[in-house]
Amino acid sequence: MSRNLFPKIGAYKKEWLEVGYNHQVYLEQSGNPDGIPVLYLHGGPGGGSSENHRRYFDPQKYRIIIFDQRGCGQSIPSPSVENNSTEWLIKDIEQIRLHLNVDKWLVVGGSWGTTLAMLYGIAHANRVLGFILRGVFLGTQAEYDWLYSPDGAANFYPEFYQEFLAPLDEADKHKPLQGYQHIFASDNEVAKIAASKAWYLWELRLSTIEHFQLAALHIEDTHQAHCMAELSQHYFSNQCFIPEDFIIDNIDKISAIPAIIIHGRYDMVCQLTHAHRLTNAWQNASLQILPQAGHSGFERQTIDAICKATDVMVNFLKEHNE
Repeated sequence: MSRNLFPKIGAYKKEWLEVGYNHQVYLEQSGNPDGIPVLYLHGGPGGGSSENHRRYFDPQKYRIIIFDQRGCGQSIPSPSVENNSTEWLIKDIEQIRLHLNVDKWLVVGGSWGTTLAMLYGIAHANRVLGFILRGVFLGTQAEYDWLYSPDGAANFYPEFYQEFLAPLDEADKHKPLQGYQHIFASDNEVAKIAASKAWYLWELRLSTIEHFQLAALHIEDTHQAHCMAELSQHYFSNQCFIPEDFIIDNIDKISAIPAIIIHGRYDMVCQLTHAHRLTNAWQNASLQILPQAGHSGFERQTIDAICKATDVMVNFLKEHNE
């Protein structure tokens, strides 16, 4: 039987946590304060959290912890790429764990959130009970090329790719990441907003196979678009601040931790081949391929798979921690 999201719930606590160098991250808790701690890591970089992310988890069984990564969402300041790197985000997660007095937690992420989840696990394996990862992204050059070069996803959506390139000068269109960097480094606020919408629209169009009629006028939250575009460009231009193939090369540090990996067969943002490669290298991971899903965390098959995975994991963790 297909599962829906759990019912809407409010957060029982919201706060802004000082994490250093003038950054405050928005942090919330919902569900059962005495339940199994679960940390949800949103995508992007820069995507921000959603109240619907709470709804992947049974609120009677989980203590649901969600935050906006530094520089985006409700975190302060945002958008901001100052003192913003993968190393900082890992430190922020560990500071959150200590602040909330959590010994170990289940770590769940989508898209870029899977990258960050695994990198946190590699750095702090003894603090992770398990992983649920949807839409794997390993932070490799092949993945950046797939998203932004003319020889990747552009071959499937050539008309949308042309709109993605439209804000750029002709000289920059052969190097889109560099071109967008020029815009975001400028003082032209109008150009920044137009570029943010074009960047965000490109990813939205790639993300789902259930909704196709997306245009710039559908992007009403310009702040979210700006955070997503500027932070993603910042991270991807710097190869996510990790060496090539860092996750696979260090998979032994987390390979004993149980992981459920969920990936849409028609994911046009994060190719299935990378999730397959990861699973082959990870001795305690299982891969569930969704036959009629893309990249979005809110397509029907993906919602069903994540909610079932959180139920499976809570039962597994209770059984193995009694």
